[in-house]
Amino acid sequence: MKAYWGSLAFLAGLVISLTLGWSVFPKALYSQIEQPLRFSHRVHTGDDVGMACDDCHRIDAENRFTMIPLVSACAECHSEPLGNSKAERTMVEDYIQKKREIPWLIYSKQPDHVYFSHARHVKLAELPCERCHGRHGETDAPPLYEQNRLTGYSRLIWGPSIARLGRETWEGKKMGDCSGCHRERGVVESCMDCHK
Repeated sequence: MKAYWGSLAFLAGLVISLTLGWSVFPKALYSQIEQPLRFSHRVHTGDDVGMACDDCHRIDAENRFTMIPLVSACAECHSEPLGNSKAERTMVEDYIQKKREIPWLIYSKQPDHVYFSHARHVKLAELPCERCHGRHGETDAPPLYEQNRLTGYSRLIWGPSIARLGRETWEGKKMGDCSGCHRERGVVESCMDCHK
């Protein structure tokens, strides 16, 4: 009888610990930060404007990915506010007219010792942006940026689920995610391909 209650207490403790670990721990580990502006990818990629990802997120002549567009790229279309939103006025008045870069928080920033070539993946392998970034072009606002309090990296590097179960291909930017995609496509890789 004593062993029964001991086993029951152990199982109850295990269930409570797992529940707290999967629900409370992520809330304590990640701080939530708003992006500096509300930006609608849907407006830019929709039927009215019809832009593609590489209209703003360009690969330059030296095959380098230009990352987040500079405010000068935004100024090509937005020298004056095009709409009535507060975000549009803020972008034009506080950033474009003052020639200040928008301090966007980068969801998929990798450690400094990791090299990732967008040109190799987009141009050579012809992977669509959605393979790694999801349906980002359909969003009306940037998702909330969740920053790991210990490492400083975005939660999207790990993915939204701490257990990493049942996730989509774009929900995670860890080394194993990249290696899994390479295996699917029969691409041979070595450590020095990405780690410099």
